[in-house]
Amino acid sequence: MPKGTSIAFIGTGVMGRSMTGHLIDAGNELHVHNRTRQKAQPLLDAGARWHASAGEAAAQAEVVITMLGFPKDVEESYLGEGGILARARRGVLLVDMTTSSPFLARRISEEARARGLQALDAPVSGGDIGAREARLVIMAGGDPAAFERALPILSLMGRNIALQGPAGAGQHCKMANQIACAVGMIAWCEALAYARKAGLDPERVHASISGGAAGSWALTNLGPRALKGDFAPGFYVKHIRKDIGIAIASAKEMGLELPGLECARQLYERVSVSGWDELGTQALYRLYVSL
Repeated sequence: MPKGTSIAFIGTGVMGRSMTGHLIDAGNELHVHNRTRQKAQPLLDAGARWHASAGEAAAQAEVVITMLGFPKDVEESYLGEGGILARARRGVLLVDMTTSSPFLARRISEEARARGLQALDAPVSGGDIGAREARLVIMAGGDPAAFERALPILSLMGRNIALQGPAGAGQHCKMANQIACAVGMIAWCEALAYARKAGLDPERVHASISGGAAGSWALTNLGPRALKGDFAPGFYVKHIRKDIGIAIASAKEMGLELPGLECARQLYERVSVSGWDELGTQALYRLYVSL
């Protein structure tokens, strides 16, 4: 896809803001919409054009990218009256990068095809750091032709980019990712809580174990934040709770039991009850410290 492509980007929050910035820096024409205009102001200052609705932004673009919070936001933006599917011009490429429902991804793909549009579900992993540094993992589902068309743009935001299969496959891959993340969060929180309770220096323990067999991205990047009492969101508690719910529902449809994920669900429910939904997922460690 040539430089100077007209792109509509819907959802300029914690991650979307950085992702959109990379597209602007590459010389593309950006049309943006966000529920709160103030959050998009740095992008407007950089040359992006503001639109009052997702549909209005989509009507101006060759490619539409969405990075939203919840499946209901995706459904409303794409399928609602005057939404993206209703306003996008024939031949436009739609890329939903929200972590959402595989079923909804298939529905959007079918509706898009009926209207002469191409659609991909392309959720991401890497959090605020990956978005800021343009090294997101991008897991796509859809037609190979749509994926090849999207690849030059996706490459501006991520490095590890793969087509997993037909529509919905990207979301299924992201669910596998979120299962590993959610259950893995328990592991490092319990390890550091154990070290603290044993009278050790948790930061010193972290330095010893993070580079060995116990190591993980979350332990390396989120562990130090938690130990310093930094619970600012790179990825919100409310969003991991949403993803856990989607994964459990999808697993049940396939007849699969996930006891580790059920444990994570219960723990994050306690985090939510504590009033920490707007904090980062590392707030789970705060629950262990308060025990």
